[in-house]
Amino acid sequence: MPCTVVVGAQWGDEGKGKIVDALSAGADVVARYQGGPNAGHSVLRDGRTVVLHLVPAGVMHPGTRCLVGNGVVVDLPRLRDEVGRLEALGLEVSSRLGVSGSAHLILPYHRAVEAFAEAGPAAIGTTGRGIGFAYRDKAARTGLRVTDLFEPERFAAGVDRNLERLRREFPAVEALRSMSGAALLAEWHEEIAWLAPLVCDVSAELHAALASGRRVLLEGAQGTLLDLDHGTYPYVTSSAATAAGAPLGVGLGPRAVDRVIGVTKAYATRVGLGPFPSEMPKGEAARLREAGEEYGATTGRPRRCGWLDLPALRYAVRVNGLDELIVTKLDVLDGFEEIRVATGYERDGRAVEGFLPAASALERCRPVWRSFAGWRTPTTSARRWLDLPARAREYLEWIEGECGVPVVAVSVGAGREAEVKRD
Repeated sequence: MPCTVVVGAQWGDEGKGKIVDALSAGADVVARYQGGPNAGHSVLRDGRTVVLHLVPAGVMHPGTRCLVGNGVVVDLPRLRDEVGRLEALGLEVSSRLGVSGSAHLILPYHRAVEAFAEAGPAAIGTTGRGIGFAYRDKAARTGLRVTDLFEPERFAAGVDRNLERLRREFPAVEALRSMSGAALLAEWHEEIAWLAPLVCDVSAELHAALASGRRVLLEGAQGTLLDLDHGTYPYVTSSAATAAGAPLGVGLGPRAVDRVIGVTKAYATRVGLGPFPSEMPKGEAARLREAGEEYGATTGRPRRCGWLDLPALRYAVRVNGLDELIVTKLDVLDGFEEIRVATGYERDGRAVEGFLPAASALERCRPVWRSFAGWRTPTTSARRWLDLPARAREYLEWIEGECGVPVVAVSVGAGREAEVKRD
């Protein structure tokens, strides 16, 4: 620190929650910069898994200020429910949580039309929580923000205008017919009163924190390959999930960031539709899925599983400007006799240079494999680099050399203590 960004270097689900939780122990402020409640960070606390959706993972550490930036889309009832669930576990949240007034809102009509769209031929495998349509309204300048909730007449009129448009665009969505701005204000009356004391100027607060020498950690959801601009379009999320989106999503200038940490699994997964060159055959994927408990933290959906994709990881290093890599879930590979890595691609019988983020091009690629002998030794008790089996170290050092970025830590289990830090 003083200002560190943690970014996923794959298709999300890399274990960023555990890493942010660990780094938050040395942070004064943790801010979320993009995404919505379609993502989830899983953090182990006192032997129990706590799933976070909108609240930053820094909440697990007493005294850490937690902020939701302007780049996030907020589902207000879900946020209130999440805070209540966390406080029921004994965590103090409300007094430490701040929400940007510039953050856009996910409204009931966003969920209704997204569910309808995902049931049709143009489905891309979203969670159906309205995130994409909330960001669509933001880009179209028809969205409603947190600050609008406190101007009731203006908010209700904006809701009604959007509903009128959506009824024309989606006449088959019956749920839209009964919605109105006035009804939504009445429904959300308690949530709006609850939110009011949490609203703050996240940008000004972070600038003041950095100016006073406090340590700031910026966390995102999803991962590089789901970034709206740099991911496997159109099978992407609707926001900037790369490191460049971090200062944008909280109101800082790019020079404020002085360290970017990328998180990658020792293998690869993705959720939803879209190309996945290093995907395993079903039987092999099922074995890894069970070993790694690869199910969505938010939806419970089984994740697609594959081997590490080196071209994709190199691409993530480049577009994020990564300074360091942290490798998670190394222990999941402990039982595999052979470990494979996609070192490149071929398309139509010819070698492909680098990574192709366009889905239409990537789905025609076939991986070029390299095999490593598995270490067949448990790594969960390792705490020092030399505690790792020699073959595991060789695998990690090879990844490091191929990517040109140092591997500074390795996660070998879900608990906070299950980590190997590189000397």
